Amino acid sequence: MPSAFVHTRWFTSASRAWKPKTRNTYRSVLDRLVLAHLGAVPLAKLKPIVVANWVGALTDQVSASQVRQAYRLLSQIMTSAVDNDMIPVSPCRRIRLPRLPESHPEILTVAQVNQLAARCELGDHVLILLLAYGGLRIGEALPLRRRHLDVDGGTVLIAEAVTELPGGPVIDTPKDHHRRELPVPAFVVSLVSRLLATLPDDPEAFLFPGRQAHTTHRQQSYHGFRRRFTAAAAAADGLSDVTPHDLRATHATWVADSHGVMVAAHRLGHANASVTTRHYARAVDGRDAEVAKHLDKLGTEPAPRSGTQRARRPRKGSP
Repeated sequence: MPSAFVHTRWFTSASRAWKPKTRNTYRSVLDRLVLAHLGAVPLAKLKPIVVANWVGALTDQVSASQVRQAYRLLSQIMTSAVDNDMIPVSPCRRIRLPRLPESHPEILTVAQVNQLAARCELGDHVLILLLAYGGLRIGEALPLRRRHLDVDGGTVLIAEAVTELPGGPVIDTPKDHHRRELPVPAFVVSLVSRLLATLPDDPEAFLFPGRQAHTTHRQQSYHGFRRRFTAAAAAADGLSDVTPHDLRATHATWVADSHGVMVAAHRLGHANASVTTRHYARAVDGRDAEVAKHLDKLGTEPAPRSGTQRARRPRKGSP
């Protein structure tokens, strides 16, 4: 196809800066949703109406997020084609995309988090508390090693993240390559110390090693933890729909409510607080009423003026 050159060269160039998971995801989206539908269309005939029809067809087949992801890839490829004088203007313009559904994470109370953790053995117990009281991504928590934990200082260093790919897990830097040192509550540190006492005295030892004898040299898999987490949640009161990711949203909500969104964004590793409010932090029920009561204490009802006000004579020249 005439456009094969531009999408191949674009992907090769752009993917150099991507993390393995992003590269794997975008390759799949490009092959399944872009090239499978538009691969036979000559570049010169790829007009806005063709792109609009493609978006409409995809909307009937896949989720809104996948449609928007596919469109974003096509738009970047077409921008590259314009930049390289292959076409005069991009066909990806004024295209109506499907709206993303509202995300509604489950926000837990402290009692619910404790109930969930109490149903797990020590390793999963500590992992759940780190997610809820530290706001770590699950991919940041699983590859934690002994050298990342400062028990005396009460901090956790977020320096690595693991991604599950078809070829196996890959450990890389955290999202956006953003390392951060995270203070955690003292009672969580105490439990981390108990867990460390059961592990090899090696700086590279994983805090959450694989469960099988031949996998203790690497971190445990997310899928294994997810199965145990789901079983614990199903056995707890009212928590059957809770996921591990909800614990990160729970942390964001707790911190945003007590210390503000900017602090929550910093703890979650977000460069932009809008990401925190859009995907994680949620308003806590009843806080609006508390705000009204607080403002009621700050102000007093102004007393009405006594007597009858005399109408003011309009100034000369006023309408």
